[in-house]
Amino acid sequence: MLGGMLGRLLGCSPGLWQRVARPVLHPTRAIGDKAKGARDVALQTANPGYKAFKKDRRTTNFDKKVLVWAGRFKKEEDIPKYISSEVLDAARNAVRIKVCYVMIALTLLGCLAMVITGKEAAKRDHTLLKMNTEKKAKWRAEVEKDEEAAVEKPQ
Repeated sequence: MLGGMLGRLLGCSPGLWQRVARPVLHPTRAIGDKAKGARDVALQTANPGYKAFKKDRRTTNFDKKVLVWAGRFKKEEDIPKYISSEVLDAARNAVRIKVCYVMIALTLLGCLAMVITGKEAAKRDHTLLKMNTEKKAKWRAEVEKDEEAAVEKPQ
């Protein structure tokens, strides 16, 4: 549709979009289609019985670890060379949920530790208010010493 409108605006044929404008405006799409075909041919020559699907992809080392952590496979050696995107996405989601559960547990443990240490500090009367008053008293003493030294010095 866009190609036809562009062709009519330029006064050329509607096929202009397919031949000229699309490769210029979207170079990766034009190249990607050719590369995808070359990849499929390479897959078929490597594995003659294998027919490439659009959603199949080669697993990386990280993908293999994710698939094992998610419980899809027992060992990394069991994982096939190509796996569908749906299986990989499901495994990633499972691992993501497990990581979130671990983070929730660590957050709760951290909160519990803070409550316990805060109550122990309150029992020892080691509060923030006391620390601030001691710090301000120390600063005042330093300022008084500086003022006394300034008064005694000019002779």
